[in-house]
Amino acid sequence: MHNQDGHPRRKRRVIKSALIALLLLLISAGALIAAANNPKPGITVQISPASQSVQQGQSATYTVTLTSTGGFSGAVNLTTAGLQAGAAGAYTPSSVSLKSGSSATATLNITTAATTPAGTSSLTITGTSGKVSGSTTASLTVNYKMSTSFSVSATPDSVTIPPGATAVYTLQLTRNNLSGPVNFNVLGGLPAGATASFSPNPATGNSTTLQVTTTSASPNGTSSLCLVGTGKDSSGKAQYAYANVQLVLDSSIKQFALSGNVPGTLSPGTSAGLDLQISNPTGKSLALTNLSVAIAGVNRSVDAVAKNLACTPADFTVTQYSGPYPLAVPTGTSALSGLNVAPNAWPRVAMLDTSANQDGCKGASLKLTYSGSGQGN
Repeated sequence: MHNQDGHPRRKRRVIKSALIALLLLLISAGALIAAANNPKPGITVQISPASQSVQQGQSATYTVTLTSTGGFSGAVNLTTAGLQAGAAGAYTPSSVSLKSGSSATATLNITTAATTPAGTSSLTITGTSGKVSGSTTASLTVNYKMSTSFSVSATPDSVTIPPGATAVYTLQLTRNNLSGPVNFNVLGGLPAGATASFSPNPATGNSTTLQVTTTSASPNGTSSLCLVGTGKDSSGKAQYAYANVQLVLDSSIKQFALSGNVPGTLSPGTSAGLDLQISNPTGKSLALTNLSVAIAGVNRSVDAVAKNLACTPADFTVTQYSGPYPLAVPTGTSALSGLNVAPNAWPRVAMLDTSANQDGCKGASLKLTYSGSGQGN
């Protein structure tokens, strides 16, 4: 017998199934929207500086900044992994408390021993609270202790750039029994096609800048550069100090551009901050580390040139960026001020006030070069 009601019943069952499927789809979409609007609690970790260089037996100090994300709150414990043998790290304080959306800082002090092996190590700094954690990396280079008269340290100790770019390192001198000029050279390690220059050289003050210029044909890879400073102590005896830096060439990195100028002109004893401009063409956020600025030359005024009055990079000094790393840079062009970096953390150029005649620096403009390491997010 044929059931005349069978066909309408089947239609009702089909409609009911479709409504249930639609309802389940709407519930799933709502769950996805809720998840998107309620991100998981997290911890962001930044460090400053991103790298340091010390001699065996010396200490290095980093500032670690922790930030709450996704509404996280609680106590965060700090740990360090990757230290060389004989090195130890201690945090002050050892843990910090975060409230939702807040930030806190701790100081990481790393001590090395006279027996700590020379070389560069990658450190992992981690903040942990239960199942929630965040981490970042930094590097530490330990150099052989060679001289009691003076020592040399480099900042940063490692720079990653694409072939064809320029890496900039700042070398700091610590003098004990040596007040005269110090000459610098690269003993070896430069990749093919790369050239190195120091400014000033010799260094009569407590710092100099190393610029390593590569070519588009320079090969990918990691190079360890051995730097030597040579000077004479108070007795006239030659003294030597060494430092090591790393140069990493990676052609997969898209080049970004750094620029900036000293506002106005400087006079002896004055300084100015550089609100650096960062051009990011990668199409995605860039994690920037190891910002460095160097004085490549001085353009004297027409009057100073006519009177043959001297003015050189040795009349100036640079204080490097001191903000936290990594620095998140969106696509397009951004300034440090637009990235909410405090002016006291910007790179700063100062004119030294020396006993020599500095009239040649009146009205002079500076030629600056820039370097940094960037990874896409």
